[in-house]
Amino acid sequence: MTARPHPRPTSALTIAGSDSGGGAGIQADLKTFAAHRVHGLSAIAALTAQHTRGVTAVNVPDTGFLRAQIDACFDDFDIGAVKLGMLANAKVIEAVADALEHYRPAHVVLDPVMVSTSGARLLEASALDALRTRLIPLATLITPNLPESELLLGQPIANVAAMHAAIARLHDLGARAVLLKGGHLQGDGDVVDLFADIDGGGEILAIAHPRLQLEAHGTGCTLASAVAANLCLGRDLGASCAAAADYVHAALLRGYRPGNSDILVLDHFGAAPHE
Repeated sequence: MTARPHPRPTSALTIAGSDSGGGAGIQADLKTFAAHRVHGLSAIAALTAQHTRGVTAVNVPDTGFLRAQIDACFDDFDIGAVKLGMLANAKVIEAVADALEHYRPAHVVLDPVMVSTSGARLLEASALDALRTRLIPLATLITPNLPESELLLGQPIANVAAMHAAIARLHDLGARAVLLKGGHLQGDGDVVDLFADIDGGGEILAIAHPRLQLEAHGTGCTLASAVAANLCLGRDLGASCAAAADYVHAALLRGYRPGNSDILVLDHFGAAPHE
């Protein structure tokens, strides 16, 4: 008897940097996809030597090889969403933008990675303009934190009112939808992220969670990947962002410390949605 073929699942592709410590980057992205039962693909745009205490070295592969990885993924898989993470320089950004313009995936979630949790600069200064002009207009959603938004906009964001104004200015840069992460705001109250589907005409939605008194690694990568996974599962953009924020909070609550520092790594599978 011939077994009935299973339907081909929708896959999520991460184009990002590899974290040798396993807490962020490609490694966190693939764990997130797996926790959501979405098949994960990867194209490695940078190699980092890092652990929970910081980044010690970065190597950027040839852009031709990066494009070969992307081409191989699109050639064989049904890709429902692409997540973009660490893209270290303008040449890499241009190569990724060219590929996205060629393949036109249904969804692109851009996490504009610029600085690591430990403070290491992960984006060359000359690449900032390429990020603004080539990638932001191609993204379905961008997920910057406040320091990243300040670099993109060239102005400080000191409170929730300034976050609202920043969303409008990010739209002026070409962003169609924004999930602006508010974890860097000072205070003891809830962490408030703001979601706005600007092109969709939706109002700004506040997504709040209790502030946890801890330091963690890989939260930004995980959030963007969880959004991409939820989009692959057929959820709309607002529901995907809310579910992703819930997932990160749950993974933080269950987090653990595998290294010699106090930095927490997320528990992806302990936080896996049960549906």
